[in-house]
Amino acid sequence: MNSKNTENSGSFVGHLTELRTRLIRSFVFLLLAFIFCYIFSEEIYKFLVKPYSDAVIENKLDRRLIFTALHEAFLTYLKVAFFASFFITSPIILSQIWKFVAPGLYRDEKKALLPYLIATPLLFLLGGLLVYYLIMPLAIKFFLSFESQGEVGSIAIQLEAKVNEYLSLIMRLIFAFGISFQLPVILSLLARIGVIDSLYLKKRRKYVVVIIFTIAAILTPPDPITQIGLALPLLILYELSILTVKMIENKKNA
Repeated sequence: MNSKNTENSGSFVGHLTELRTRLIRSFVFLLLAFIFCYIFSEEIYKFLVKPYSDAVIENKLDRRLIFTALHEAFLTYLKVAFFASFFITSPIILSQIWKFVAPGLYRDEKKALLPYLIATPLLFLLGGLLVYYLIMPLAIKFFLSFESQGEVGSIAIQLEAKVNEYLSLIMRLIFAFGISFQLPVILSLLARIGVIDSLYLKKRRKYVVVIIFTIAAILTPPDPITQIGLALPLLILYELSILTVKMIENKKNA
C-alpha cells in the first residue's frame, strides 16, 4: 500500500516537474520573441498602421497619428512587441501543451486531438487576416466619412487619431476575431466527448444568432462594419461546425 502511494506521489511530482519545465520553456520562447519583436517594433508598427495609411492615401487626405503623453509612444512599442511575440509563439506554446498532454493519451486519442492542435493557430491566423485586410480598411473608411470641411460659421471636423488608441483597436480586433474563430474547434471537441450533437446545434440556431450578434457588439467598436464583419463569419463557422459535428457522429456510428 505504501509503495503504491509512493509511486503515485512520485508520478504526481514528475508531472509537476514536467509542467514547470514546459511553462519555463514557453516563457523563454516568449521572452526571446519579445526581444526580437521589440528590435523590429518600428517595422511591426508600420505594418499595423498600413490599413490606416492606405485609406488616407487613397482618399488623398493629409492626416497623421499623434501621441499626447511623453511615454505613450514608448509604451505603444512595448505593446506592439508583446502582441507580435505572443502571436508568433502561440504555436510553440500549443506544442508544449501537446507534448505535456500527449504521453497520457491513447493512440486514437492522439489522432483525434492532433487536427484540433493544427486548426487552432490556423483559425486564429485566419481571423487576424480578416481583420487586417477587410474589416479595418472598411471601418476606417466608415469613420473617415464623418469628417466635414469647415464652412462659414462652422469649423472643420477632422480625425486626429492617437497612436495608442489606433493600435489598441486593431490588436483588440485581431485577438477578438482570432479567439472567436475557435468556435468550430470548441464545438467539435464538445461533440467528440458527447456533450452536444448536430441536432442540438440545429435546434438552438436562432438563439445562437442572437448570442453571436451580442458578442460581436461587445467585442467590437460601436459601428456596424466591424460588428457585422465579426458576426457573419461566426454564423458561417457555426454552420460549418454543424457539418463537422455531423461527420463526427457518422464516424462514431460507423
